[in-house]
Amino acid sequence: MPGFVEIDLVGHEGGNSQGEFCFTLTVTDISTGWTVNRSVRNKAQKHVFEALLHVMEVFPFPIIGIDSDNGSEFINHELLRFCEEQQITFTRSRSGNKNDGAHVEQKNWSRVRELVGYQRYDSPEELALLNQIWELDRVFTNYLLPQQKLLHKTRKGAKVIKVHDRPATPHQRAVAHPEMKKMPVIRMNGQFKKIRVMALSQQILGLTGNLERLSISKSGSSARQARKASH
Repeated sequence: MPGFVEIDLVGHEGGNSQGEFCFTLTVTDISTGWTVNRSVRNKAQKHVFEALLHVMEVFPFPIIGIDSDNGSEFINHELLRFCEEQQITFTRSRSGNKNDGAHVEQKNWSRVRELVGYQRYDSPEELALLNQIWELDRVFTNYLLPQQKLLHKTRKGAKVIKVHDRPATPHQRAVAHPEMKKMPVIRMNGQFKKIRVMALSQQILGLTGNLERLSISKSGSSARQARKASH
């Protein structure tokens, strides 16, 4: 049933975990693959909770179940109380079992790392750019990017055979789902009709380019300052 999501955080530390740096919250619907990202300045509980509220506002259908890992940014009284008040089922993965969050883990790679890379993002300017990218990418990913879901896999000796369904966008999966309500379908179809594919792609490309240049420029400035300090 649509509305049961997995959530996870991706760190943008750039290989250096010292100090404060941005994180991206990824929220993926298990049934349709619908994915929304939102970046925060750090993984403090209050920032992550605010990001989750934003994601829920822009999701085209209600979130009725949340599954997270065991991080304190998720496992806390504030989120638990909110889920109880909103009658949202809240579960967590087993410690050390990454496969419990396989849907969102896959999106961490395909919709975060492949788009904004592994650089360090830790400034307000970079945070703003990240969230501009995610606002556009949620349209591109959910309405224009066909995905395949694993149906089942079998092992024959050392070989694993995987069988996937036919490619479909999260939008197509959502509107075709028999349990989807009428109003979310109307809203999604209305949004789809407004998309200008080339303009959207160019906007995303421009923003990711700006983000990369900002990160490189910042790193170069830091290196120059370090060299000056050493002399």
